[in-house]
Amino acid sequence: LINEIMEMEMFLNHFADLFDETDASIITENTNLKDLEEWSSMIIMGIIAMADEEYAVRLKGEDIRKVSTVKDLYDLIQSRRG
Repeated sequence: LINEIMEMEMFLNHFADLFDETDASIITENTNLKDLEEWSSMIIMGIIAMADEEYAVRLKGEDIRKVSTVKDLYDLIQSRRG
């Protein structure tokens, strides 16, 4: 359980790093992606790169468009890890 919490914290940090103007403190696992003011195709490209670099998981834009919250995105990446 502690490991899972640490994994989520690391994921939240990686995710928050993709945003320039959004305060990391407002991003939680329950944050709805489309509610983020900076949400854009550039952020989606950043998520695809982050998933590949940090987790060795290949995502497509359509995968990301199917999820709603940060937790959904995290679960998607975890489900595809080798």
